[in-house]
Amino acid sequence: MTISSRALILDFGGVISRTLFETHSITEQALALPAGSLTWRGPFDPANDPLWVAMQNNELTEREYWAQRTREVGALVGQDWTKMSQFVMAARGADPQAVIRPEALAAIDAAEAMGAGLAILSNELDLFYGAQFRQKLPFMQRFDVVVDATYTHILKPDARAYRNCAEALGLAVGDCVFVDDQRRNIQGAEAVGMRTVLFDVQQPQQCFQQAIALLKRE
Repeated sequence: MTISSRALILDFGGVISRTLFETHSITEQALALPAGSLTWRGPFDPANDPLWVAMQNNELTEREYWAQRTREVGALVGQDWTKMSQFVMAARGADPQAVIRPEALAAIDAAEAMGAGLAILSNELDLFYGAQFRQKLPFMQRFDVVVDATYTHILKPDARAYRNCAEALGLAVGDCVFVDDQRRNIQGAEAVGMRTVLFDVQQPQQCFQQAIALLKRE
Protein backbone atom coordinates (compact mmCIF):
# COMPACT_ATOMS: atom_id res chain seq x y z
CA MET A 1 0.00 0.00 0.00
CA THR A 2 1.32 3.40 -0.97
CA ILE A 3 1.74 6.15 1.63
CA SER A 4 1.33 8.85 -1.02
CA SER A 5 -1.31 11.54 -0.75
CA ARG A 6 -2.32 11.21 -4.42
CA ALA A 7 -2.11 8.68 -7.20
CA LEU A 8 -2.13 8.25 -10.95
CA ILE A 9 -4.38 5.38 -12.06
CA LEU A 10 -3.98 4.16 -15.63
CA ASP A 11 -5.91 1.83 -17.85
CA PHE A 12 -3.54 -0.58 -19.61
CA GLY A 13 -4.65 -1.37 -23.16
CA GLY A 14 -4.68 1.77 -25.27
CA VAL A 15 -3.21 3.96 -22.52
CA ILE A 16 0.00 2.21 -21.50
CA SER A 17 0.21 -0.04 -24.53
CA ARG A 18 -0.40 1.08 -28.07
CA THR A 19 -3.68 -0.21 -29.44
CA LEU A 20 -3.83 -3.12 -31.84
CA PHE A 21 -5.18 -0.59 -34.34
CA GLU A 22 -1.84 1.23 -34.26
CA THR A 23 0.29 -1.86 -34.64
CA HIS A 24 -1.20 -3.66 -37.63
CA SER A 25 2.18 -3.77 -39.35
CA ILE A 26 3.76 -5.46 -36.30
CA THR A 27 0.86 -7.92 -36.11
CA GLU A 28 1.01 -8.75 -39.81
CA GLN A 29 4.73 -9.36 -39.62
CA ALA A 30 4.45 -11.51 -36.49
CA LEU A 31 1.65 -13.61 -38.02
CA ALA A 32 3.24 -13.80 -41.50
CA LEU A 33 0.26 -12.03 -43.05
CA PRO A 34 0.56 -9.91 -46.20
CA ALA A 35 0.82 -6.20 -45.51
CA GLY A 36 -2.61 -4.60 -45.48
CA SER A 37 -4.43 -7.77 -44.40
CA LEU A 38 -5.86 -6.05 -41.32
CA THR A 39 -8.12 -3.18 -42.29
CA TRP A 40 -10.14 -2.41 -39.14
CA ARG A 41 -8.74 0.65 -37.41
CA GLY A 42 -11.25 1.59 -34.71
CA PRO A 43 -10.91 5.22 -33.61
CA PHE A 44 -8.38 5.93 -36.34
CA ASP A 45 -10.92 5.23 -39.08
CA PRO A 46 -14.37 4.67 -37.54
CA ALA A 47 -16.16 5.13 -40.88
CA ASN A 48 -14.58 1.89 -42.05
CA ASP A 49 -15.01 -0.01 -38.78
CA PRO A 50 -18.77 -0.32 -38.16
CA LEU A 51 -18.18 -2.89 -35.44
CA TRP A 52 -16.17 -0.28 -33.51
CA VAL A 53 -18.94 2.28 -33.98
CA ALA A 54 -21.44 -0.25 -32.64
CA MET A 55 -19.25 -0.77 -29.58
CA GLN A 56 -19.02 2.98 -28.99
CA ASN A 57 -22.81 3.12 -29.20
CA ASN A 58 -23.04 0.47 -26.46
CA GLU A 59 -24.52 -2.06 -28.87
CA LEU A 60 -21.83 -4.52 -27.84
CA THR A 61 -19.13 -4.61 -25.18
CA GLU A 62 -15.42 -4.09 -25.67
CA ARG A 63 -14.89 -7.76 -24.90
CA GLU A 64 -17.40 -8.72 -27.61
CA TYR A 65 -15.65 -6.45 -30.11
CA TRP A 66 -12.29 -8.08 -29.49
CA ALA A 67 -13.77 -11.57 -29.44
CA GLN A 68 -14.96 -10.97 -32.99
CA ARG A 69 -11.58 -9.60 -34.12
CA THR A 70 -9.84 -12.54 -32.45
CA ARG A 71 -11.95 -15.02 -34.41
CA GLU A 72 -11.36 -13.13 -37.66
CA VAL A 73 -7.58 -12.93 -37.32
CA GLY A 74 -7.39 -16.51 -36.11
CA ALA A 75 -9.20 -17.61 -39.26
CA LEU A 76 -6.68 -15.71 -41.40
CA VAL A 77 -3.83 -17.76 -39.92
CA GLY A 78 -5.70 -21.04 -39.76
CA GLN A 79 -6.26 -20.94 -36.00
CA ASP A 80 -9.46 -21.42 -34.03
CA TRP A 81 -8.74 -18.73 -31.44
CA THR A 82 -11.36 -18.41 -28.72
CA LYS A 83 -9.43 -16.16 -26.31
CA MET A 84 -8.14 -12.65 -26.88
CA SER A 85 -4.90 -13.62 -25.16
CA GLN A 86 -4.20 -16.12 -27.95
CA PHE A 87 -4.37 -13.31 -30.49
CA VAL A 88 -2.34 -10.83 -28.46
CA MET A 89 0.39 -13.26 -27.48
CA ALA A 90 0.80 -14.36 -31.09
CA ALA A 91 0.91 -10.76 -32.27
CA ARG A 92 3.01 -9.25 -29.46
CA GLY A 93 4.51 -11.97 -27.33
CA ALA A 94 7.96 -11.87 -28.87
CA ASP A 95 8.63 -8.23 -28.00
CA PRO A 96 5.92 -6.71 -25.78
CA GLN A 97 8.11 -3.70 -24.96
CA ALA A 98 7.79 -2.59 -28.58
CA VAL A 99 4.11 -1.75 -28.11
CA ILE A 100 4.47 0.22 -24.87
CA ARG A 101 3.96 3.95 -25.25
CA PRO A 102 7.11 5.92 -24.38
CA GLU A 103 4.80 8.72 -23.27
CA ALA A 104 3.32 6.38 -20.67
CA LEU A 105 6.76 5.57 -19.28
CA ALA A 106 7.53 9.29 -19.09
CA ALA A 107 4.29 9.88 -17.17
CA ILE A 108 5.16 7.08 -14.75
CA ASP A 109 8.55 8.74 -14.20
CA ALA A 110 6.89 12.10 -13.58
CA ALA A 111 4.36 10.68 -11.13
CA GLU A 112 7.06 8.87 -9.18
CA ALA A 113 9.20 12.02 -9.10
CA MET A 114 6.45 13.89 -7.30
CA GLY A 115 5.89 11.06 -4.86
CA ALA A 116 2.54 9.97 -6.23
CA GLY A 117 1.25 6.43 -6.06
CA LEU A 118 0.75 4.38 -9.21
CA ALA A 119 -2.01 1.95 -10.09
CA ILE A 120 -3.42 0.08 -13.05
CA LEU A 121 -7.18 -0.39 -13.28
CA SER A 122 -7.98 -2.70 -16.18
CA ASN A 123 -11.01 -4.66 -17.28
CA GLU A 124 -9.00 -7.34 -19.03
CA LEU A 125 -5.24 -7.09 -18.51
CA ASP A 126 -4.46 -10.79 -18.16
CA LEU A 127 -7.60 -11.86 -20.03
CA PHE A 128 -6.49 -10.05 -23.18
CA TYR A 129 -2.71 -10.15 -22.84
CA GLY A 130 -2.04 -13.35 -20.93
CA ALA A 131 -0.39 -13.52 -17.51
CA GLN A 132 3.09 -13.91 -19.01
CA PHE A 133 2.86 -10.63 -20.94
CA ARG A 134 3.29 -8.32 -17.99
CA GLN A 135 6.11 -10.46 -16.58
CA LYS A 136 8.14 -9.36 -19.62
CA LEU A 137 7.64 -5.69 -18.75
CA PRO A 138 9.99 -4.56 -15.94
CA PHE A 139 8.19 -1.24 -15.45
CA MET A 140 5.15 -3.12 -14.15
CA GLN A 141 7.01 -3.62 -10.87
CA ARG A 142 6.76 0.12 -10.28
CA PHE A 143 3.00 0.03 -9.76
CA ASP A 144 1.78 -0.06 -6.17
CA VAL A 145 -1.53 -1.63 -7.16
CA VAL A 146 -2.85 -3.60 -10.13
CA VAL A 147 -6.59 -4.15 -10.17
CA ASP A 148 -7.58 -6.48 -13.00
CA ALA A 149 -11.20 -7.47 -13.60
CA THR A 150 -9.88 -10.70 -15.11
CA TYR A 151 -9.83 -11.77 -11.45
CA THR A 152 -12.13 -9.35 -9.61
CA HIS A 153 -14.95 -9.69 -12.17
CA ILE A 154 -15.91 -6.09 -11.41
CA LEU A 155 -15.80 -4.23 -14.71
CA LYS A 156 -15.47 -0.50 -15.22
CA PRO A 157 -17.70 1.54 -15.18
CA ASP A 158 -19.00 -0.22 -12.06
CA ALA A 159 -18.41 2.22 -9.18
CA ARG A 160 -16.87 -0.55 -7.08
CA ALA A 161 -13.96 -0.90 -9.48
CA TYR A 162 -12.78 2.67 -8.86
CA ARG A 163 -13.47 2.62 -5.13
CA ASN A 164 -11.66 -0.68 -4.68
CA CYS A 165 -8.62 0.66 -6.53
CA ALA A 166 -8.50 3.84 -4.42
CA GLU A 167 -8.95 1.79 -1.25
CA ALA A 168 -6.05 -0.50 -2.25
CA LEU A 169 -3.93 2.63 -2.62
CA GLY A 170 -5.06 3.87 0.79
CA LEU A 171 -6.54 7.00 -0.75
CA ALA A 172 -9.86 8.72 -1.22
CA VAL A 173 -11.21 8.65 -4.78
CA GLY A 174 -10.80 12.41 -4.98
CA ASP A 175 -7.05 12.03 -4.51
CA CYS A 176 -6.75 9.96 -7.69
CA VAL A 177 -6.33 10.95 -11.32
CA PHE A 178 -7.70 8.30 -13.65
CA VAL A 179 -6.80 7.93 -17.34
CA ASP A 180 -8.78 5.72 -19.74
CA ASP A 181 -9.49 5.71 -23.48
CA GLN A 182 -13.15 4.70 -23.14
CA ARG A 183 -15.65 7.45 -22.41
CA ARG A 184 -17.96 5.15 -20.45
CA ASN A 185 -15.11 4.29 -18.09
CA ILE A 186 -14.26 7.95 -17.59
CA GLN A 187 -17.89 8.70 -16.80
CA GLY A 188 -17.86 5.94 -14.20
CA ALA A 189 -14.79 7.40 -12.54
CA GLU A 190 -16.24 10.90 -12.53
CA ALA A 191 -19.43 9.58 -10.94
CA VAL A 192 -17.50 8.45 -7.85
CA GLY A 193 -15.47 11.66 -7.66
CA MET A 194 -12.17 10.89 -9.38
CA ARG A 195 -10.39 13.46 -11.48
CA THR A 196 -10.09 12.13 -15.00
CA VAL A 197 -8.48 12.40 -18.42
CA LEU A 198 -10.21 10.87 -21.42
CA PHE A 199 -7.24 9.47 -23.28
CA ASP A 200 -7.08 10.27 -26.99
CA VAL A 201 -4.96 7.56 -28.63
CA GLN A 202 -4.08 10.03 -31.36
CA GLN A 203 -2.66 12.55 -28.84
CA PRO A 204 -0.92 10.50 -26.14
CA GLN A 205 1.64 13.09 -25.06
CA GLN A 206 -0.93 15.83 -24.60
CA CYS A 207 -3.18 13.52 -22.56
CA PHE A 208 -0.41 12.37 -20.24
CA GLN A 209 0.70 15.98 -19.73
CA GLN A 210 -2.86 16.82 -18.74
CA ALA A 211 -2.91 13.94 -16.25
CA ILE A 212 0.35 15.02 -14.63
CA ALA A 213 -0.91 18.60 -14.41
CA LEU A 214 -4.03 17.35 -12.59
CA LEU A 215 -1.86 15.26 -10.30
CA LYS A 216 0.09 18.35 -9.29
CA ARG A 217 -3.04 20.10 -8.08
CA GLU A 218 -3.81 19.66 -4.40
